[in-house]
Amino acid sequence: MAEPVKVRRLTDEEGRKLQRLLRRGEGKGKASVVRYRRGLVVLASAGGNTVPVIARLVQTSEDRVREVIHNFNKMGMACLDPKWAGGVCHVAEGGAM
Repeated sequence: MAEPVKVRRLTDEEGRKLQRLLRRGEGKGKASVVRYRRGLVVLASAGGNTVPVIARLVQTSEDRVREVIHNFNKMGMACLDPKWAGGVCHVAEGGAM
């Protein structure tokens, strides 16, 4: 069986930023909700919770929780920011919608 997915050890600065994010809900709009939920996943993992427990807490899939944890381990705090693309619809050349 594969080893359980866990977030790496947080630095003091990362811990402070995550706690501030969760306490104050920094920012406004949808982006802050995404940051809040991702931050909650990271802190819950750092606190020793398992993926199924975190998934129930955040009300998302276990796969999504694993993805957030892996991204945090690779990218750090930058993974909390949503990466939304532009809203341009591309149509195949010569085709009609």
